[in-house]
Amino acid sequence: MNKHQTRAVEKIQKDFRASVEESRGEVALLLPPEAFIPAVKLLRDQYGYDLLILETAVDYWPQLEPRFHLVCSIWSVGDQDLLTLRVPLNGNSPSIPSLTSIHPAAGWYEREVWDMFGITFEGHPDPRRLIMPFDWEGHPLRKDYPLGYEEPQFTFNFDKISAGKPHPKE
Repeated sequence: MNKHQTRAVEKIQKDFRASVEESRGEVALLLPPEAFIPAVKLLRDQYGYDLLILETAVDYWPQLEPRFHLVCSIWSVGDQDLLTLRVPLNGNSPSIPSLTSIHPAAGWYEREVWDMFGITFEGHPDPRRLIMPFDWEGHPLRKDYPLGYEEPQFTFNFDKISAGKPHPKE
């Protein structure tokens, strides 16, 4: 970590009970959900982390505590530094406050995360689906989402697979 990152990370650790992971020169802060918005504001206003690069999620199912991690990467344009914030979220209907009041571009990322993972962003100005059709049920990137599985057809199971497929009438 450089001096700029070290100051920012120490302040977040002290003020928000964050834990730090460092791997291959990249720094990740693990924050409690209630500290997410205040920490992002502090990093933007006092340390210049002013560009939201990424907001996505990870599903750890069948583990339920925490089931999800919200992953947010922010960049300091002036200091050329990257910080990753990870926020653990429990349960099957997780929610967290929206970042759109701090980073307006977060709206697109949050719509995608809601569409794919089902994480609700409280206070989001436009919580519609972004990728899937509007009448779609479920969230496809959840690990408990049912897969539409079709067995591959080989010579040993040709008759079994062929019997289950629709064929044109002669």
